[in-house]
Amino acid sequence: MDFLPIFLEVAGKRIVVDGGNTVAARRVERALNAGAFVTVFDPEPGDEVRAFFEHENLTHIARLPYDADFAECIIAYGASEVPERDALLHRAAKAAGALVNVADEKTYCDFITPSVVEREPITIAISTGGAAPVIARILRARMEAMLPAAYGRLALFLARFRGRIYEAVPNGRNRRRFWENLIEGPVGDAFLAGEEALAEERLEEDLARGSADLKHGEVWLVGAGPGDPDLLTFKALRMMQHADVVLYDRLVGDGIIDLVRRDAERIYVGKKPREHTLTQREITELMIERASRGERVLRLKGGDPFIFGRGGEELEDVAAHGIPVEVVPGITAAAGCGAAAGIPLTHRDHAQSCVFITAHGAGGVLDHDWTRYARKGQTVLVYMGLNALGEVAQKALSQGVDPDMPVAVIDNGTRLDQRVIIGRLDEIEAKVVEADLPGPALIVIGHVVSLYGKLGVKGSRSEYEMELKAGHTL
Repeated sequence: MDFLPIFLEVAGKRIVVDGGNTVAARRVERALNAGAFVTVFDPEPGDEVRAFFEHENLTHIARLPYDADFAECIIAYGASEVPERDALLHRAAKAAGALVNVADEKTYCDFITPSVVEREPITIAISTGGAAPVIARILRARMEAMLPAAYGRLALFLARFRGRIYEAVPNGRNRRRFWENLIEGPVGDAFLAGEEALAEERLEEDLARGSADLKHGEVWLVGAGPGDPDLLTFKALRMMQHADVVLYDRLVGDGIIDLVRRDAERIYVGKKPREHTLTQREITELMIERASRGERVLRLKGGDPFIFGRGGEELEDVAAHGIPVEVVPGITAAAGCGAAAGIPLTHRDHAQSCVFITAHGAGGVLDHDWTRYARKGQTVLVYMGLNALGEVAQKALSQGVDPDMPVAVIDNGTRLDQRVIIGRLDEIEAKVVEADLPGPALIVIGHVVSLYGKLGVKGSRSEYEMELKAGHTL
């Protein structure tokens, strides 16, 4: 982060704008809306700036600014688009102790002006740190479309009850939870539906109960998907923003944990082969302990918690303690990685069924009946099999599975560093060893793998192209 995001109090303070064009008009408008006293310097300002001349807080001086004009100025905007004027403004304003912003001149900027979404009294500011302003404008347009205007009115409505809420719910954590329940519960629903009287009635009922219903802890078991943050569900994101403490594992993709509420406690409980931060029992005990304190505990797991995520095991003891539990499914690795690699799990010509299996059980690599799984018309998705790939392949071959059976290993599927290795069953181990994949990885066995690179799906194609150049086909 190159800039500190802050909102500056300028009401009743002096701001100078040098220029008379459209850019100057936008600076004038924002400053006046924030309650500042604005002085505009320009010999012949355009119509957009002149439109503000009747405002009681605006003064226009039809000349260029002098050094003395910046006295007691808190902010100086350069919007003339004339290099000499910009240089003069920057020198004089800095000498007067003002913060300076000159349009399109980063070296003359103490701060940058973000794209803004207004829902009075709510203000959302978006910035790319000057790297790509167009992206900020696009995001602003999207937020304008998705954020109802009524949210501003809801904020004003709730502000009337702020003092009473403070008295009724004295504990800080419970108070935050109370506010969340108001905004995203029956009170907020009623107000946004245009029923203000009903919203006030419900709010009064909540105030009468105070914090009586807020002291019970909960456990939320949430699937974070296969790695790409864009594949999170809306419900998962909402719970990530409301949790008090988050327990997350190593399969949670980069960028996802950054979406957790800033002041939530984050505890890493990831596991690698022969390297466990906490045992499964310790994780469960920690969830129970924190929920028993009245906290909302978010167990954030890669993929889907109920598909080889041991979610059922974790919840058995939690439920036995009478702690409320909610499960939010996530996109499992098979669906996410297959789609990202362009390998369909089913296809009318290649696979009419698919099975999900894990290579590992509690006692090590499992003895699967591979002739039952790896057969014509069926796709096999193998979880947690990267380190056991050689043993898996040898067992399948020894049971009579066709050595030419196509196999794909999708490493870090859906992520920016996704890699896909393809080959026959009898050669895939050697290829994966040569590629030195870090994991996590999903193994796909079946004739659908022959479609890799042929469906126009954007993604890693290097290994596929190498196969073509070598004259190999599947």
